Amino acid sequence: MTERPRELAIATKPGGTWLQTERAAHERWALLSVTQPRASALLHVILANMGRHNAVVASQATLARLANCSLATLKRSLSVLREGNWVEVRQIGPTGTANAYVVNDRVAWSGNRDGIRYSMFSASIIVSDTEQPDRDDIGAQPSLQHIPSLFGDERQLPTGPGLPPPSSPSLPGLEPDLPTKQTDLVDYLHQPA
Repeated sequence: MTERPRELAIATKPGGTWLQTERAAHERWALLSVTQPRASALLHVILANMGRHNAVVASQATLARLANCSLATLKRSLSVLREGNWVEVRQIGPTGTANAYVVNDRVAWSGNRDGIRYSMFSASIIVSDTEQPDRDDIGAQPSLQHIPSLFGDERQLPTGPGLPPPSSPSLPGLEPDLPTKQTDLVDYLHQPA
Protein backbone atom coordinates (compact mmCIF):
# COMPACT_ATOMS: atom_id res chain seq x y z
CA MET A 1 0.00 0.00 0.00
CA THR A 2 1.39 3.41 -0.92
CA GLU A 3 1.58 5.90 1.90
CA ARG A 4 -0.23 9.20 1.46
CA PRO A 5 1.68 12.41 2.09
CA ARG A 6 1.08 13.49 5.67
CA GLU A 7 -0.04 17.07 5.54
CA LEU A 8 -3.39 18.79 5.35
CA ALA A 9 -6.39 17.25 3.69
CA ILE A 10 -9.76 18.61 2.72
CA ALA A 11 -12.43 16.16 3.82
CA THR A 12 -15.02 17.49 1.40
CA LYS A 13 -14.12 18.95 -1.94
CA PRO A 14 -14.42 22.69 -2.41
CA GLY A 15 -17.18 23.84 -4.74
CA GLY A 16 -15.35 23.87 -8.05
CA THR A 17 -12.34 25.85 -9.20
CA TRP A 18 -13.98 29.25 -9.74
CA LEU A 19 -15.10 31.88 -7.28
CA GLN A 20 -17.18 34.92 -8.06
CA THR A 21 -16.72 38.28 -6.38
CA GLU A 22 -18.55 41.57 -6.41
CA ARG A 23 -16.74 44.63 -7.87
CA ALA A 24 -17.31 46.80 -4.80
CA ALA A 25 -15.91 44.00 -2.63
CA HIS A 26 -12.78 44.00 -4.82
CA GLU A 27 -12.25 47.68 -4.12
CA ARG A 28 -12.64 47.13 -0.37
CA TRP A 29 -10.37 44.08 -0.61
CA ALA A 30 -7.66 46.17 -2.29
CA LEU A 31 -7.80 48.59 0.63
CA LEU A 32 -7.70 45.68 3.09
CA SER A 33 -4.58 44.36 1.31
CA VAL A 34 -2.81 47.66 1.98
CA THR A 35 -4.01 48.30 5.53
CA GLN A 36 -4.21 44.70 6.84
CA PRO A 37 -2.14 42.46 4.54
CA ARG A 38 -2.24 39.39 6.85
CA ALA A 39 -6.04 39.58 7.12
CA SER A 40 -6.28 39.92 3.34
CA ALA A 41 -4.02 36.89 2.86
CA LEU A 42 -6.11 34.91 5.36
CA LEU A 43 -9.26 35.80 3.43
CA HIS A 44 -7.63 34.36 0.29
CA VAL A 45 -6.85 31.13 2.16
CA ILE A 46 -10.41 30.84 3.45
CA LEU A 47 -11.88 31.51 0.00
CA ALA A 48 -9.55 28.99 -1.64
CA ASN A 49 -10.75 26.27 0.72
CA MET A 50 -14.44 27.08 1.19
CA GLY A 51 -17.15 24.76 -0.06
CA ARG A 52 -20.11 25.44 -2.33
CA HIS A 53 -22.02 27.15 0.46
CA ASN A 54 -19.33 29.70 1.36
CA ALA A 55 -17.92 28.04 4.46
CA VAL A 56 -14.97 26.04 5.68
CA VAL A 57 -14.46 24.27 9.01
CA ALA A 58 -10.94 24.10 10.45
CA SER A 59 -9.11 24.37 13.71
CA GLN A 60 -7.28 27.61 14.39
CA ALA A 61 -3.95 25.75 14.34
CA THR A 62 -4.68 24.28 10.91
CA LEU A 63 -5.86 27.62 9.54
CA ALA A 64 -2.70 29.31 10.89
CA ARG A 65 -0.61 26.63 9.19
CA LEU A 66 -2.44 27.15 5.88
CA ALA A 67 -2.00 30.93 6.16
CA ASN A 68 1.65 30.51 7.14
CA CYS A 69 1.29 32.65 10.27
CA SER A 70 1.37 32.32 14.04
CA LEU A 71 -1.73 31.61 16.09
CA ALA A 72 -1.65 35.15 17.50
CA THR A 73 -1.49 36.65 13.98
CA LEU A 74 -4.33 34.39 12.90
CA LYS A 75 -6.53 35.57 15.79
CA ARG A 76 -5.79 39.24 15.01
CA SER A 77 -6.52 38.68 11.32
CA LEU A 78 -9.78 36.90 12.12
CA SER A 79 -10.82 39.85 14.30
CA VAL A 80 -10.20 42.21 11.38
CA LEU A 81 -12.21 39.98 9.02
CA ARG A 82 -15.10 39.63 11.50
CA GLU A 83 -15.23 43.35 12.27
CA GLY A 84 -15.11 44.22 8.56
CA ASN A 85 -18.02 41.82 7.87
CA TRP A 86 -15.86 39.70 5.56
CA VAL A 87 -16.50 36.46 7.47
CA GLU A 88 -18.76 35.15 10.18
CA VAL A 89 -17.15 32.78 12.69
CA ARG A 90 -19.23 30.01 14.26
CA GLN A 91 -17.67 28.05 17.10
CA ILE A 92 -17.71 24.24 16.96
CA GLY A 93 -17.41 22.61 20.35
CA PRO A 94 -16.88 24.22 23.75
CA THR A 95 -13.29 25.43 23.38
CA GLY A 96 -13.54 27.60 20.25
CA THR A 97 -10.36 26.17 18.75
CA ALA A 98 -12.31 24.71 15.81
CA ASN A 99 -14.68 26.99 13.95
CA ALA A 100 -16.78 27.32 10.84
CA TYR A 101 -15.68 30.34 8.82
CA VAL A 102 -18.63 31.52 6.73
CA VAL A 103 -17.72 33.99 3.98
CA ASN A 104 -20.08 36.94 3.45
CA ASP A 105 -21.97 35.96 0.29
CA ARG A 106 -22.05 39.57 -0.87
CA VAL A 107 -18.26 39.46 -1.11
CA ALA A 108 -17.56 36.13 -2.82
CA TRP A 109 -19.38 32.91 -3.61
CA SER A 110 -18.93 29.56 -5.29
CA GLY A 111 -21.65 27.93 -7.36
CA ASN A 112 -25.11 29.30 -8.06
CA ARG A 113 -26.26 32.40 -6.18
CA ASP A 114 -29.60 30.84 -5.26
CA GLY A 115 -28.00 27.84 -3.51
CA ILE A 116 -25.67 29.64 -1.13
CA ARG A 117 -27.45 28.89 2.14
CA TYR A 118 -29.83 25.99 2.44
CA SER A 119 -29.43 25.95 6.19
CA MET A 120 -27.11 28.06 8.28
CA PHE A 121 -24.11 26.80 6.30
CA SER A 122 -22.55 23.82 4.65
CA ALA A 123 -18.77 23.64 4.78
CA SER A 124 -15.58 22.10 3.53
CA ILE A 125 -13.71 20.61 6.45
CA ILE A 126 -9.94 20.84 6.73
CA VAL A 127 -8.14 18.38 8.99
CA SER A 128 -4.48 18.19 9.88
CA ASP A 129 -2.63 14.99 10.67
CA THR A 130 -0.87 16.72 13.57
CA GLU A 131 -4.22 17.07 15.38
CA GLN A 132 -5.31 13.45 14.95
CA PRO A 133 -4.96 10.97 17.84
CA ASP A 134 -3.95 8.22 15.36
CA ARG A 135 -1.51 10.43 13.42
CA ASP A 136 1.23 7.77 13.47
CA ASP A 137 -1.07 5.30 11.71
CA ILE A 138 -2.35 7.66 9.01
CA GLY A 139 -1.65 6.15 5.63
CA ALA A 140 -1.31 2.64 7.05
CA GLN A 141 -5.03 1.96 7.53
CA PRO A 142 -6.85 -0.13 4.94
CA SER A 143 -8.86 1.81 2.39
CA LEU A 144 -12.48 2.54 3.20
CA GLN A 145 -15.11 0.47 1.48
CA HIS A 146 -16.58 2.28 -1.52
CA ILE A 147 -20.33 2.72 -1.21
CA PRO A 148 -21.87 3.62 -4.57
CA SER A 149 -24.42 6.38 -4.60
CA LEU A 150 -27.46 6.76 -6.81
CA PHE A 151 -28.63 9.88 -8.58
CA GLY A 152 -32.25 11.01 -8.31
CA ASP A 153 -33.34 9.38 -11.59
CA GLU A 154 -31.55 6.05 -11.00
CA ARG A 155 -32.84 2.80 -9.50
CA GLN A 156 -30.84 0.03 -7.94
CA LEU A 157 -30.88 -3.25 -9.86
CA PRO A 158 -30.68 -6.44 -7.82
CA THR A 159 -27.54 -8.52 -8.32
CA GLY A 160 -26.10 -11.69 -6.87
CA PRO A 161 -27.69 -15.06 -6.16
CA GLY A 162 -30.74 -13.61 -4.45
CA LEU A 163 -33.37 -15.61 -2.66
CA PRO A 164 -34.85 -18.86 -3.97
CA PRO A 165 -38.22 -18.46 -5.70
CA PRO A 166 -41.20 -18.74 -3.39
CA SER A 167 -42.75 -22.16 -3.33
CA SER A 168 -46.11 -23.41 -2.28
CA PRO A 169 -47.50 -26.92 -2.02
CA SER A 170 -49.17 -28.36 -5.09
CA LEU A 171 -52.90 -28.27 -5.34
CA PRO A 172 -54.55 -31.69 -4.92
CA GLY A 173 -54.80 -33.40 -8.28
CA LEU A 174 -52.44 -30.98 -9.94
CA GLU A 175 -49.14 -32.43 -8.75
CA PRO A 176 -46.34 -32.06 -11.27
CA ASP A 177 -45.72 -35.18 -13.32
CA LEU A 178 -42.24 -34.21 -14.38
CA PRO A 179 -39.33 -35.82 -12.58
CA THR A 180 -37.89 -33.62 -9.88
CA LYS A 181 -34.56 -35.36 -9.21
CA GLN A 182 -31.75 -36.36 -11.53
CA THR A 183 -32.19 -40.06 -10.67
CA ASP A 184 -35.92 -39.80 -11.40
CA LEU A 185 -35.09 -38.26 -14.79
CA VAL A 186 -32.78 -41.14 -15.70
CA ASP A 187 -35.46 -43.68 -14.68
CA TYR A 188 -38.06 -41.72 -16.64
CA LEU A 189 -35.93 -41.62 -19.79
CA HIS A 190 -35.24 -45.37 -19.64
CA GLN A 191 -38.87 -46.43 -19.24
CA PRO A 192 -40.31 -48.43 -22.11
CA ALA A 193 -42.64 -46.41 -24.23
